[in-house]
Amino acid sequence: MISTQQIIYCTNPRCTQPMNSVGDSVCASCQTPLVYRYLWATGSSVAEIQPGEKVANRYEVITPNIWLDTQPGLLPDIPEELPREIVSYLRLYQHRLHIPQAYGIAHNDILLLENVPIDETGNLYPAITDAWEQAQAVRQVYWLWQILQLWIPLSELGVAGSLLIPDNLRVQGWCVRVLELVETRGGASLQQLGECWQPWVATAKKPVGQELNNIVQQMRSEEANLESIASQLNALLLSSAADLPLTLKVAGATETGPQQTQNEDTCYPTNTGDPDDPLLPRVSIVCDGIGGHEGGEVASLLAVQSLKLQLRALLTEVKEQADILPPDLIQKQLEASLRIVNNVICNCNDEQKREGTQRMGTTLVIAVQLPQSIQTALGFQSLNAHELYLASVGDSRAYWMTRNYCQLLTIDDDVAGREVRYGRSLYRKALQRPDATALTQALGTKEGEFLRPLVQRFILEEDGILLLCSDGLSDNDWVEHSWRDYAIPVLQGELSLEDAVRGWIELANQKNTHDNTSVVLTYCRVSRDPIVPMTSALAPVEIIEAEQEQQEQQEQQYELAASSQALLELDVSEPPALDKIQTPAKRQGRRKWWVLLGGLLAFVGGASLGLVAWWRLSPETFQQTCGRLPEKVQQVCPPQK
Repeated sequence: MISTQQIIYCTNPRCTQPMNSVGDSVCASCQTPLVYRYLWATGSSVAEIQPGEKVANRYEVITPNIWLDTQPGLLPDIPEELPREIVSYLRLYQHRLHIPQAYGIAHNDILLLENVPIDETGNLYPAITDAWEQAQAVRQVYWLWQILQLWIPLSELGVAGSLLIPDNLRVQGWCVRVLELVETRGGASLQQLGECWQPWVATAKKPVGQELNNIVQQMRSEEANLESIASQLNALLLSSAADLPLTLKVAGATETGPQQTQNEDTCYPTNTGDPDDPLLPRVSIVCDGIGGHEGGEVASLLAVQSLKLQLRALLTEVKEQADILPPDLIQKQLEASLRIVNNVICNCNDEQKREGTQRMGTTLVIAVQLPQSIQTALGFQSLNAHELYLASVGDSRAYWMTRNYCQLLTIDDDVAGREVRYGRSLYRKALQRPDATALTQALGTKEGEFLRPLVQRFILEEDGILLLCSDGLSDNDWVEHSWRDYAIPVLQGELSLEDAVRGWIELANQKNTHDNTSVVLTYCRVSRDPIVPMTSALAPVEIIEAEQEQQEQQEQQYELAASSQALLELDVSEPPALDKIQTPAKRQGRRKWWVLLGGLLAFVGGASLGLVAWWRLSPETFQQTCGRLPEKVQQVCPPQK
């Protein structure tokens, strides 16, 4: 597509010979990986520019709309006053998985977009209309569900019409990606969205076709109710995903690093952990502590240990529910859990009179795979709905990798990202600030009411690897540069998870020598092909039809650990009003989901939930549990009254 005679520049500012031939993967002079940043050009004069031209002495025009920035280390031209069309992109920064970002301006009226659905060779990903008929039933529903989730945020900015143009909707595997934002005069309606979907659902796969058609007919009605439609689409998504088998394997490790004397990272699990831990392999956590010796180290340990207590209780309750838990309730519960952890660390700071930069805290990224029981589209009862929830605070990251691509799933809570979200600066310009990478939030540094964790839900419907890591690995984009070397061999059965974890940590020690490194990998397999043997110290959980009866018996026999039970036995003084909660049909022997989630959320709202409340209400029980925690965590447990 591009002549090898063309030049691309190394992004290393210290490189003495930065010019390289287009097509090279690393700089011939300094061995820095070369950045190929393909941009989408939009504007009135784009059609006048011919392929092969070079714009502003840096942009190689591949097609009128696809340009390659041959000097990606330089700041692009950015207007002082940002026009409204650019601000819309900035406001949607939190939806970066699906929405491109403004990069710069060329020729005064051409807007350049980055993070666009263009592959590494400069070609657009397929339009949803072109990929629709080849997609499995669950993916067809998943695409529509993602579009519906984008409907409200795009409508609020007057750009929901972007979702009504089939060619503007591109797909990268499971993920729907918008090519560019289009302003809609007079607004866009749910009825219009239904009309757009109508030809797609007419050719949907049989297991979901009739249900999708019913949903679309409701959307086309003048009485269309978005909440009801979203609920129906979610139920169909979960039932179609549950038809697939699911195998999970997890491995993790943390290391101090060559230039550090202490490790402020904590991760779960580690290869030295208990293989019979009931949270395995559904939960993975990475925390990167801040606050110096006996500060960040303790904060990250405390965060992991307290989260494990809460998640044991949550997963047990979820398994026992007869009804599907709505995604927003699960998201609220995870947010509540993070606020509990935040307040525990914050309370420890107050007890020890830590002020300013001495206050300890921690970043966090956590993945939870929920074992919800559900009736599948094919008519059998499955013990897993294939839901994966991600929650993140700070700059520890999560990536999803398949044989074909690597996607960053989380968004860093740093100053550069804050400037973009507030519509004050384009990302590339914000990165020039001296404090660009400074964290804007972490667990424990402020009261929980100020915490704004990002909680996302995904559906596991393809084979892939989930990577959680601290910035010891992700700094300088080393995951993006190296994922093929580790993820693909694992997916092909040529490398164990443990060896991949070790390989990534060794890479971080070589390339990012300044920090601790934590890596946790979860191999998610849904294909029905025979599983390639792969060494793993941690036993997998396999959810397939032949094992369902045995697993159900095991789940009924499962009992809470004493420390987790203590969380559930906290006294609720103000339960939520029952007349405001829709109660589904009762099932004998099972507590309803609203009792657990409503009660826990009421605790948080009244500032009496969690380990802080536990300490104050039952100090003796709390101290007994603290005695089971690691020694460094015990040191910051509040003193016994």
